[in-house]
This record gives sequence, structure tokens and C-alpha cells, in this order.
Amino acid sequence: MSRKMGSSKLLRTFLKYISLNVMGMIGLSCYILADTFFVSKGLGANGLAALNLAIPVYSFIHGSGLMIGMGAGTKYSILKSQRKNESADHVFTSAFILTLALAAVYVLLGVFTSAQIARLLGANEAVFEMSKTYLQVIMLNDLLLCFVRNDGAPQLSMAGMIGGSLSNIVLDYIFIFPCGMGIFGAVLATGLAPVISIMIISPFFFKKKNTFHFRKCRISAQRLAGILSSGLPSLITEVASGIVMIVFNMIILKLEGNVGVAAYGVIANLSLVVTAIYTGIAQGIQPLMSTSYGAGSRRQINAFLRYGLGAVLIVSVIVYGTLFAGADSVAAIFNSENNGMLQQIAVVGLKIYFLGCIFAGFNIVISIYFTSTEFALPAHIISLGRGFIVIIPAAFALGAAAGMTGVWCAYPVSELIVSLIGAGLFAASQKRIHKPT
Repeated sequence: MSRKMGSSKLLRTFLKYISLNVMGMIGLSCYILADTFFVSKGLGANGLAALNLAIPVYSFIHGSGLMIGMGAGTKYSILKSQRKNESADHVFTSAFILTLALAAVYVLLGVFTSAQIARLLGANEAVFEMSKTYLQVIMLNDLLLCFVRNDGAPQLSMAGMIGGSLSNIVLDYIFIFPCGMGIFGAVLATGLAPVISIMIISPFFFKKKNTFHFRKCRISAQRLAGILSSGLPSLITEVASGIVMIVFNMIILKLEGNVGVAAYGVIANLSLVVTAIYTGIAQGIQPLMSTSYGAGSRRQINAFLRYGLGAVLIVSVIVYGTLFAGADSVAAIFNSENNGMLQQIAVVGLKIYFLGCIFAGFNIVISIYFTSTEFALPAHIISLGRGFIVIIPAAFALGAAAGMTGVWCAYPVSELIVSLIGAGLFAASQKRIHKPT
């Protein structure tokens, strides 16, 4: 990427990357909505509660793939822009081995401890078996998607994500309804989606269009630590949704029981889609900012950051306006049993919870700015704040003070607090001289 790229070309490049990546992330998250919709229709409130109790584990596993993919992708883009091709290939090789090792651990945990995990997450007898089954499928293809995106092929990365997601939606319907496979059908559809995604992007490797390759190298603890450090905010950002779900499920189970958890399931799953849009914007600008950073162009970095934050603002206004105006209709879509209590709780929750949209989007994009420029500490602070340090005390305190209304307020309040911290960290970081390592 040229340091002298004009503003109009920068904007066109930005729009190309984020539009493709946002479309891919929306497609990737839509199969969660499809699970929610088809499970609610086929299995009712208990099935919806089971799905909601299992999603935090999925978020952690998906986040692990993003951690390695985004961390290694950032290092790869920087090294490529500096023409250090051998070192870039070492990063890819190390990341691939690390992914296989983590996948093996998750498969073993899923096979031998899924029952204990389901109990730990709060599944009662009514939803235990369905939750246990959902937790037994683990498959990821995030690493390859991140590298394909960083290798200058965002179109193919998008095609892989959307193809896998659309297949999941179709298979969800087939397995749950015509085949009558219940929650296992949703699980099977989810498990097949990344396999199909990998099949879609595989021609990129068979035709040798990729510039990243396996290269014999010593597995360096320092290199792995660098990958994980750069990618950790992506894991925490993804896990934050899961942590919020676990905490909210615990509180809501005590306040409103399974019906309350089912109502929160509607909100939580919609929140995953919105977060996916922001993540898509962040992932879209990551290769651009990392490459600009490697080339030493602060002007391009700041331009891509401005574009990213502008996109977040536009999306937030559209999302909140749509959900506020159509809260009753949105809740009704997932309320197959016409449960009046579920409907009432969900409608109020939608209007309050999604006030946090714009702050969440700001936090995700500013976090990726720091990791893309090899300044991971502020990104860690932002990610930990919104995933653990602020949201958990806020949920318990506001839930105790104001019941369900307090629970819904915890999300926007915590995201606002973290965004103020993030703005302060960004202002302080402008004194830092960008020198890629």
C-alpha cells in the first residue's frame, strides 16, 4: 500500500474491505439467529433457553480462533509490508500448529466435560439434555479466513463466511423440521457450516494464489506469545458476549426464571449480530491499518480509523432506530408460543439494552486500532473492561437495585464507561511514535 495514496483511494479501499467483511460477518452471525428462530419454533421456550445457555461456550471457542487468526494476521500484514516474507510464513506456520493444538483440547473437553459445563452454566432439568447436546460440537475455520483476508482476498473470505452461514440456515430448517432431529439438528447444522466454508475457500490454496505458506521453523515461544498478545483483545471481545450472557442468565434465572432467560435469548442473539457488524468493520480495517503501520504511514492509519468510527456511527443509528420502532414485532418473531410475559420482558429489554450499541462499536474499533499498531496494552484494558471488570459489577449492582430494568441498563452503562476510558487511552497514545518492530 503506497504511503502517497490519496484520500479518495483510501476511502475506496476502506469501503471495499469493510463492506465485504461486514457482509461476511453478518452472514456468519445470521446462523445464530436462524438457530434462535428455528429452535424457538420447533422446541419452544425451553429450547430457546438451552440454546442461550450454550452460546457462551461457542463464543469462547469462536473467540479463540479469532485470537489466533487476528493476532497472526496482524503480524503477517506488518511483516509482509516490510518484505520480511520468511518471517511472515513462520507466523502462519506457528499459528496453524497452535490452532490444531487448541482444537484438539476443545474437542476433548466437549466429549468428556459437556455435562459438567452445561450444569455450570445453569441448565436445569428442563433444558439440561438440550444444552448438553449443543455443547458437544466444536469446529472452527477462523484462522484461514483471517489469513485469506490479510492476503488481499477479502472477497473470498466473505464468500467462505456467507456460504457456510447460508448452508447452516438451510440445514437448520431441514434437520429440525422435516428430519425432526430437534436440538441435535441445530448442532449438526452448526458443525457443518465451517466445513462448507473451508471447502469454498480451498481453491485459493489449490490454485496457489496465496502468498502465505508452510515453512519449516522452530516453534518459538516468543512468536506464539506475540500472536496471542496481539489477538487477545479479539478473544476477549468475542468472549465478552458470552460472559455477559452467563452473568445475565444467572441474574435473570433468579428474577424471572426460564421465561426471562428465553426473553434475554432474543436480545442476546440480536446483540451477537450487531456485534458481528462492528467486528466486521474492525476486521476489515485491520489489514489496512497493519499494512500502513508496517509502511510507517500514520496518516493512512488515522484515515482508516476515522472511516471505521464513521461506519460505526451510521450502523448504530440505523440499528437502534429499527429496534426501538419495531421492538414488539421483533420480539414476536421469536415468541412462537405467544407467551405474554416473554413478549413484555423482551420488548422493554430491546429498547434499553441496545442503547449501548454505539459505545460498543467504538470500543471494538478503537481496540483493533491499538492491536493493529502493535500497542496491545490499551486494547487489553478496553477488552477486559467491557468483558469483565465493568460489566459484571454493573449487572449485579443494577440488577439488585432495579430488577430487570437494571439488568438491561447494565450493558449500555458499562459500554459508555469503557468508551470514555478508550477515548482517554487514544488521546494519550497520539504522543507515541509509531515504529513497527
